[in-house]
Amino acid sequence: MTLRRKIYFILEQGSLRGSASLAVNTGLISAIVVSLLATISESVPELGRRYASGFQSIEVSVAVIFCAEYLARVWTAAEHAPWRRFGALGSRLRFMGSLAGIIDLAAILPLLLTHFAAPELKTLLVLRLVRFLKLTRYSPAINSLLEALYVERRALTGCFVILLGAALIAAGLMHLAESTVQPDKFGTIPDALWWAIVTLGTVGYGDVVPITAIGRLIAGCTIFAGLLMVALPVGIVATAFANEVHRRDFIITWSLVAKIPLFSELSAVQIGEIMKMLRAQKLAAGSVVTRRGEPAHSMYLIADGEVEIKLRHNPVRLGAGHFFGEIAVLRRAHRSATVITTQPTRLLILDAADLHGIMDREPGFAARIEEAAREKLGHELEAPAGDLVREEVASGLPAGG
Repeated sequence: MTLRRKIYFILEQGSLRGSASLAVNTGLISAIVVSLLATISESVPELGRRYASGFQSIEVSVAVIFCAEYLARVWTAAEHAPWRRFGALGSRLRFMGSLAGIIDLAAILPLLLTHFAAPELKTLLVLRLVRFLKLTRYSPAINSLLEALYVERRALTGCFVILLGAALIAAGLMHLAESTVQPDKFGTIPDALWWAIVTLGTVGYGDVVPITAIGRLIAGCTIFAGLLMVALPVGIVATAFANEVHRRDFIITWSLVAKIPLFSELSAVQIGEIMKMLRAQKLAAGSVVTRRGEPAHSMYLIADGEVEIKLRHNPVRLGAGHFFGEIAVLRRAHRSATVITTQPTRLLILDAADLHGIMDREPGFAARIEEAAREKLGHELEAPAGDLVREEVASGLPAGG
């Protein structure tokens, strides 16, 4: 693997790719948080004067880190699969023109602009707050929200057009009703437009209020219309956000399930039914999955990572695609070994009741489970697609017990 590809994986692939990726991404998030806290504190005059040198050191250090990150991302953009066909230069230009690239560039602009403007310029202070947007790279929730806004951009644009039209109509009616009695506030439609926007936005500052009966009637109708104007985009965004989160979770879970050979022969409908029963769990390295002697309530499928089964004589290691714990579940036994993750691992958990239900409904799936169990019982240590062998059922109760 080339150096550029290694750096790309460290920057883009998250903590499951190793300790280096986890350390780099944690450091970048820390730098963003420190920069935001320093910017907020520096806006307080007393703190800004007393700790000016400290704030300046923080700003330079953080900007250098962000600059190095930006250059690294530009350099490794050619490793991004969707952009490889554009070549090294084309990939880098596409990254620089992307939203993420623009945000990364804006994060280092305050340091660059200090050479062309006074360092104490308030604009530079506020511009540092744009660095908050860099956190979107590390937050699936924020990414989901932005994706929801993008998907519903046409509907939200329509809501804005409707809101603008309602504001113009309300301003025109209020101008007719109140212009003679309050010419300073409703003398023109632009003057009345401020009241209409505030009212439709349900803010209601109270600085401009109608005093005639017809004006108050118009105001009441405008208030009810404002409730609808606010509820409409809120409902659109909430629904889109929920759908996006559900879609993301569905894709992630589907991709994890698809990796498991146990489900390879099931239809899409059958996999969809099983997905409803699976629980995903992400564990750090060194986490205990099960302990020896515990009742067996679930079987586990390894979607990513590795676990080690602490058998009495030789430990067994299992990677992505393997599953374990099904024999004890089938025999209603206690765990015969402790299982520990050796690296960051994602597991899919299937409860015992759900496993038995699937086996009753899907004979093919039940046959594969039973075949895997027989393979394990016929080997001394490790089966190719599972975890435990004789030891796991040795302490178990007879089937049905």
